[in-house]
Amino acid sequence: MLVAAAFLGVAGEATTSRSPADRLPAGADATEAAIRQEALPRARTSAAIVVYRRADGRLTGADRKRIAAARRAFAPLAQDGRPSPARVAPDGRAAIVSVPLRAVPSGVDGPDADRLERTIEALRAEVGRDRPPGLEAAVTGPAALQVDLSNVFAGADTRLLAVTALVVALLLLITYRSPWLWLVPLTVVALGDRVAASLLALLSREAGLDVDGTTSGIVSVLVFGAGTNYALLLVARYREELRRHPSTATAMRAAVRRAAPAILASSGTVSLSLMTLVLADLPLNRNLGLSGALGIATAVVFVLGLLPPALLLVGRSAFWPLVPRHGDADPARDGWWSRLGTAITARPRPVVLVTTALLAALALGTTGATTGLSQVEQLRDRPDSVVGQELVERSFGGGLGEPAAILTAAGTEDRVAAIARDTRGIVGVDDGPASDRWAQVTVRLDGAPGSDASLAAVRALRERLAGTPGDPRVGGGDAEDLDERAAADRDRGVVVPLVLLVVSLVLLGLLRSIVAAVLLTITNVVSWAAALGCAVLAFEHALDFPALDAPVALLSFLFLVALGVDYNIFLITRAREEAVRASTRRSIVVALARTGGVITSAGIVLSAVFAVLGILPLITLTQLGIVVGIGILIDTLLVRTVLVPALVTAVGPRFWWPSDPSRGTSIART
Repeated sequence: MLVAAAFLGVAGEATTSRSPADRLPAGADATEAAIRQEALPRARTSAAIVVYRRADGRLTGADRKRIAAARRAFAPLAQDGRPSPARVAPDGRAAIVSVPLRAVPSGVDGPDADRLERTIEALRAEVGRDRPPGLEAAVTGPAALQVDLSNVFAGADTRLLAVTALVVALLLLITYRSPWLWLVPLTVVALGDRVAASLLALLSREAGLDVDGTTSGIVSVLVFGAGTNYALLLVARYREELRRHPSTATAMRAAVRRAAPAILASSGTVSLSLMTLVLADLPLNRNLGLSGALGIATAVVFVLGLLPPALLLVGRSAFWPLVPRHGDADPARDGWWSRLGTAITARPRPVVLVTTALLAALALGTTGATTGLSQVEQLRDRPDSVVGQELVERSFGGGLGEPAAILTAAGTEDRVAAIARDTRGIVGVDDGPASDRWAQVTVRLDGAPGSDASLAAVRALRERLAGTPGDPRVGGGDAEDLDERAAADRDRGVVVPLVLLVVSLVLLGLLRSIVAAVLLTITNVVSWAAALGCAVLAFEHALDFPALDAPVALLSFLFLVALGVDYNIFLITRAREEAVRASTRRSIVVALARTGGVITSAGIVLSAVFAVLGILPLITLTQLGIVVGIGILIDTLLVRTVLVPALVTAVGPRFWWPSDPSRGTSIART
């Protein structure tokens, strides 16, 4: 009933947090400052900064007259009806007008967000009217930047879903070389994605799960990517069993019986790895962990529950023109993958050394990488707010961005303001709103928003205020950014070891081999390090990104290690099955021959699906898509098909220690 309701759209739209404190680490300075700020009688304000600049000289009389007229037109739009007086730059070439607006927490949908967007549009329309030739103008500031960031996701779900489905359809068509077989798994996975999206919306409304555009986009990619991977494995095994059994029903039962353990182990590993994010400090990470685990679980239910009957419904003809018949010879036994496996395992140690050296060289690309993006740097495109911020910095320096806000006990604000004035990196201190309990001191920073100078000023301010009566807490955009970066560092320290533990324990339980679990986990980590290094080089030298965004390292590690173990499981469980009746070397060659094609196809599909995240002009998602996409290709084309077979052969029977597959039956048949 729940799934049916979700599929029919009863769940409605997902909700996002309505308070900055809900999106910040619990207990952080900026979190406490936001909570106190919301309790003030005058709601938190957010400035829109209108900047005018003449590139060919000083502002003319006509320019100044137009700026004055625009300022008068801004009055009805300002929160208190009083835009700031026009401030002219020292060189006389630029002027700014600050328009205070009622703040709306970022990520919030509804009337308040719509009102803010209409206000920014009205400001921009006024700025563009009757502007003298040669006078540049833009609307920037925290309020305008927030609107531009939210517009990144306008229609993003539909666009992302359409492109993802198109990419998967094209790759399945190439993989199966059948005019209609690709429709079956694609339809099943697409249904799973829509059910997962509706379930997330239902949980968002009923259980308070915070789902924003970033989370829903990543979950959709996970469902399509992982679901298609599991479908490819099941269809490949079904095709193999059709050559052994005259009945399609018997062949499907055998395929499910032998493929399901690997699919369940793989999906379980991904889900458990995602669930480790519930221990993260950042709410975004926690929500993504829960949402992603739900998406993976939904994909598995649809692949194992709906795909088999769908394939049985269309019968063998679904594979036309390459229909597998009962008694047909198995082309995998002496095909290209078998010849590759034989060549790799003939000289395993040199292969291990060469591939490991190549991966290590790629991993060195992370050396000296810069981490952390400001709000302005998060957008690949250059909307009006970004252009305006550049004009402000060019004419006035960085101190006119979003100010910091110190929230302290009422009656202690004078002492706090005196300390702030005496702090390096602070260029202005103003009184703010107050209540019987709390008072706000507004602080202007010398550096540009998100810059190292601004972050250093916030750190210095916090250090000097520590222990001051009134328990002052520093909030604002830069303070929130600083706390988020600290939480991201802490989350990496907690989540990374847990993910490695989960992967190792799943491999240990599945393969009953300590050596195999340790070595395969190491290959996953090496694959991620190489992918990150390769991507960082591309970011710095080809794409000219300013830095690696803070969440990308952790999320890419999570996805690459958790999803990469899928291919380890597909390959090694098949090798263990073959090891019951063959040598270690022969078993890995046969396993590669049987699974090499499906692993490569699955890897290309998953890589392409993650790359689709790059259609959104948000650098964080673009970087995540590139790192994971490169990592999946490295994993499937080099690590899983070259390094692991060579490593298994080089270690020999000890790879299975302490178990011995040759003395018993396999625990998993894939």
